[in-house]
Amino acid sequence: MKKRSKRYKEILKTAIKDKKITAKEIIDLVKKNSNTKFDESIDVSLKINLKQSKGGDLSLRTVVNLPNGSGKKSKVAILCEPDKIDEAKKSGADVVGSDDLIEKIAAGKFDFTKLVCTPAMMSKIGKHGKVLGPKGLMPNPKLGTVSENISKAIKDAKSGQVEIRNDKDGNIGVSIGKKSFNDDNLIKNYNAIIDTLEKEKSNNTVKGDLIKSLYITSTMGVAYKVKMEKNI
Repeated sequence: MKKRSKRYKEILKTAIKDKKITAKEIIDLVKKNSNTKFDESIDVSLKINLKQSKGGDLSLRTVVNLPNGSGKKSKVAILCEPDKIDEAKKSGADVVGSDDLIEKIAAGKFDFTKLVCTPAMMSKIGKHGKVLGPKGLMPNPKLGTVSENISKAIKDAKSGQVEIRNDKDGNIGVSIGKKSFNDDNLIKNYNAIIDTLEKEKSNNTVKGDLIKSLYITSTMGVAYKVKMEKNI
């Protein structure tokens, strides 16, 4: 059995077994119990229903632009044609390149956290999916990381855009901000996640409710089960 720290055991005393409370109440509780020396992330963990009315399992993958950002800094790379490099630099990209950047990627010599690509470069970068895919860095039009609009794509990537993606068991984990955020900003970010999931449900043929359970926690804290205001 995993040995828990004294701090964790003290926080655990505030957990209310089998009682669900609202997201707003939980965020207040999680922040009060966060007494570490660093700015902990406030995270949402979900279990979703994978069953679809037409058969087969749901595979959910989309992005959410958190209205108040995630509190995490992203190092954004842009892969584009040579004549667009100046535009990419002026738009705030941290790493900019064309064929030279592809060579670095092929060699595994990169440290960016997000990669944006123009459509014209997709045929070249597609060959390196085995390098980028496992790291979650492969550009994808659905995620807004393949775009002609370089400026907007970079802005979105840097302004708190987070990815929602379920694993094979239907689990999703996503950060809605930091302990240092005020409660209202965290709630607005949380609502952006819920609104996106509601739209995703309407776009798919989910059999029954999409969200089976939802918890909010901090990096080093206890998870609290959320009382949903409505079934989604």
